[in-house]
Amino acid sequence: MRRFALSRVLVLVLSVITFLGAASAVQAGKYPNRPVKFIVPWPPGDLEDVLTRAIAKEMSEQTGVPATVVNKPGGGGVLGATTVAQSRPDGSVIGSFVVDLLTTAVMSGNSPYNVDDFEPVGIFLDYPFVIAAKADAPYSNLQELAEYSKSHDVVLGHFGYQALPTALTFKAADQMSIKFASDAAFDELNCATLANGDADIINTTTQQILPCLESKDVKLLVSITRDRLVIASDVPTLKEVTGIEQTLWNGLFVKKGTDQAIKDKIAAVAHKALQSDDVRTLQQNTGAGVYWADADAAAKTIAADYSNAEKLLSYMNR
Repeated sequence: MRRFALSRVLVLVLSVITFLGAASAVQAGKYPNRPVKFIVPWPPGDLEDVLTRAIAKEMSEQTGVPATVVNKPGGGGVLGATTVAQSRPDGSVIGSFVVDLLTTAVMSGNSPYNVDDFEPVGIFLDYPFVIAAKADAPYSNLQELAEYSKSHDVVLGHFGYQALPTALTFKAADQMSIKFASDAAFDELNCATLANGDADIINTTTQQILPCLESKDVKLLVSITRDRLVIASDVPTLKEVTGIEQTLWNGLFVKKGTDQAIKDKIAAVAHKALQSDDVRTLQQNTGAGVYWADADAAAKTIAADYSNAEKLLSYMNR
C-alpha cells in the first residue's frame, strides 16, 4: 500500500513537471505576449542606446507588441542592470549591458547582483572609445600629453572607476608616465564637458562627441578599439601605443532562467535589426564595430573578460 502511495505521488510530481514544461513552451511560443522593455543603463544618445532602439523597433514591427527603450542611468550603470536582475525570467525586460556591468562592477562590490543572475542573448557592439581633448590643447597624442602633464595640471573625465575604459586609461597613463592632477566621474562625457572646462581630457565614445569632432573643436589622442576608427584612421589605437589590447563591448541580457525559445526570438530580432541600412550608416559615420556574437560566443567572451578584469581591478586597487 505504501509503495502504491509513493507511486501515485511520483506520477503526480511528473505530471506537474510536464504541465509546467508545456506551459513554459506555450508561453515561449507566444512571446512576446506583453510589452517589452529594453533597459539601457545610460542616458539616451550613445551607441548602445541608438542600436538598442533599432532592435526594439524591429521587435515591435515583427510581433505587433510594443517594445520600448527605457534609459535608467545611475551608479555607473548598476541601477539599470539591477532592474533586469530583479525582473521575471519571461523576456519582458531585456538589458543592454556594457562589459563592465558584468565584470568590474561585480568584483568591486558595487552591484547587488552577480554575473550569473543574467544569461547572454548576444553581443552586438564594439564601442569606439577614445581619449579626447579640445582642439587647441597643447598636445595631440599620449606622448605629448605625458610631457605636458609634468608641469601642468591635467583633469580627466571618465565614466567611473568601475568602468573598464577608466581602468585602461589609468593603466596606459601609468605606462606613459601621464600624471593627472584630478579626475571625476560623469554620466555623460560630451562636447560640453570639454567646452565648459569640466575636464581637460575625457574618456568617451565618438557618438558622444560627434558634433564637436565634425566642427573640429575636439581632437582624438588615441582610440581604445580593436582597429583604427574609420572616421579617424590617422589616430592610433591604445594597443599600438601601449600594447594594451582590451576593448569595450555591449550586449543583450535577460534574467537567468528565461526560456531558450524566448532568447532565440530576441536574438533573431536583434540580428535582423543590425543589418538595416540605418545601422550600417551609423557604423560608417561613428566607427562603431557592429556585429552579432551569439549566446555561446558571448559566454566565452564574458569568461575571458572577467579574468582580464580581475587583473585590471587588482591593478587599480594597488
